[in-house]
This record gives sequence, C-alpha cells and structure tokens, in this order.
Amino acid sequence: MHLFPTTIAGSLPKPAWLAEPNRLWPPWRLAGPALADGKRDATLLALKLQEDCGIEIVTDGEQSRQHFVHGFLEHVEGIDFSRKVEMGIRADRYKAMVPTVTGALRLNDRVHACEARLARAHTCRKLKFTLPGPMTIVDTIADAHYGDRVKMAMAFADLLNAEARALASDGVDVIQFDEPAFNVYMREVEDWGIEALHRAIAGLTCATAVHICYGYGIKANIEWKATLGSQWRQYEQIFPALAASRIDQVSIECKSSSVPLELLKLLDGKDVQVGVIDVATDTIETPEEVSGTLAAAAKYVAKEKIIAGTNCGMAPMQRDIALAKLEALAKGAQLARERL
Repeated sequence: MHLFPTTIAGSLPKPAWLAEPNRLWPPWRLAGPALADGKRDATLLALKLQEDCGIEIVTDGEQSRQHFVHGFLEHVEGIDFSRKVEMGIRADRYKAMVPTVTGALRLNDRVHACEARLARAHTCRKLKFTLPGPMTIVDTIADAHYGDRVKMAMAFADLLNAEARALASDGVDVIQFDEPAFNVYMREVEDWGIEALHRAIAGLTCATAVHICYGYGIKANIEWKATLGSQWRQYEQIFPALAASRIDQVSIECKSSSVPLELLKLLDGKDVQVGVIDVATDTIETPEEVSGTLAAAAKYVAKEKIIAGTNCGMAPMQRDIALAKLEALAKGAQLARERL
C-alpha cells in the first residue's frame, strides 16, 4: 500500500432511522428483527460511505453497537444489565450508568460475527475491526464478583482474545483495541495494562493496534482537556512501554491536540495511526491542514510507518459533518503523498 493509507478510529454516526442521532449512548429506534435488519443495512451503508470518501482501511462503523464497550459486554455471561449503578469512569471525569459483574465471565457465543462477516463479504479493501481494551472495560463496569481490577481485566482479556481470533478467521486484517483509559491510569498501563493487551492478542497473526485518545468530542472531555495545560505529556510515560510491546500499531490524536509531536519518537518501530481529523469540532479540516499534520508527524515517525486517521470515534457527530471530514482526510493524505 502507498504512503499514508487512510482509516478511521472506528465508529461513524448511525442513521437517524436506526438510532437517535448526535448522542454517545443513542437509544435504538427499531426493535426485534427490524433492529437486526437495520444494523446490517447500516453496516453496509457505512462501508459504502467510507469507500466513497476514499478511506482505504475501512471498518463496520460500529453500527451494531450502542456503545463501544457495552456492545461487547452484552454478549458476556456474568454481567447483570438489570443491576446498573452510577459510577465515575476515567478517574471520575464523568459519570455513567454501568452494569455489574456478578459472576464468572464467559462468552455466550460469537460477539461480532454477523457484522464482521457482512463487512468482509462486501468490501475488497482492508478491514479493521475494533474491540474495547481490557483496562477500559474494567473502568466502565461495576464489579461485585472479582474484587480485583487486574484479575477482572485478565478475565476480559481472555474473552477478547477468543473473539479476536474468530474475527481474524473471518478475514479481518487489523484488530484494534480501544484503550482511552491508557491516558488516565499511567502507572497501571505499565504495571498490567499492556500485559492484559498481550493476553488479548495472543496467537493473532493479523495486524494488531491499540487506540489511545483523549475521548469523544463531548462536553466532559472538552472541559477536561482544558485543564491539562499547554502540553499534554501523559504519553511520555507510557510510549516506551508501548514501543517495547507486541502491539503492531498505536493510534494517537494529533490534530488540534497539545500532544508534543516529538513524543512520537518514543514509539520507534511501531506503525502510528496519526489522528489528523479533530472529532471535537464541527469545523471541516482542509486537505492542506491534513497534509500539514502528516508532514509534522513525519519529522518524528518514518513516513512508511504512518497511517492517516481520525482522532477518535465519530459516533456522536452529525453525519454530514463526519462524511465531509472523511473526504478531507482522504484528499489531505493524497496531497501529503504528492509532497512528501
């Protein structure tokens, strides 16, 4: 593949006929067989829209999941969704109603077989599939069984590994674990977070990635970022450990962020998904801006190692704005290829 292949972090906005728009936890507007059909239709639409916009490593757009974490948890035994509690997540950055682990964890069956196989059958492009990372899962669920975050994370890692192996067998080219908790619990990342990721990717022969970010473009995250100062140096602590890890790719937000790009040197040897699209604003990036961000990253990461992407998922965004941003992403990457 040529320089700067394009991808998205994972999610796209759902059609208004499928779920309530512009919300992070959108209620479904269909039920029963109609909902299953709607999810399949939305997945096909997401693939087509990405292809039309020029995205080269496509995803299912997470159209079958109400939330990137709970979409996985719904298929796990040992979790009681009727026993929801309000809990502070991401070190109490914001509160959410989360289900409770009440027993030993095990998968009921495959989690994402339907959408993964559907996507694989309907695109010839490289296919990336996203799963929540173990640390982020345990930060987004209440525990009334294990009594130990690490023990519970490793249990989830085993379940994630089973699904990831099956996704690889379905023909998925890249499996990405979303770990926004990795920029909140720095010491834990080094102590056990990467170990849990290694457990989740054990035996995989497809490419593996970890997505780390400062979150969706929602009010709580925007306000939190405003408190972090002029330079966001959290990654300085964990990038060396990630560079030494067995993960192939690291996804980082770079556009409109205060992450010093020289920190990317600490990821030496890894492919880097460089976020060139800001999901926290409705302003559409120009191809020039996208190309400029890629050029800036290329000072610290070998051009051959850079993948052009979005800062984070686009689930809560307006669909027309999201699609315009994807077109800018593709055009900007092409411009960067011509210039670098």
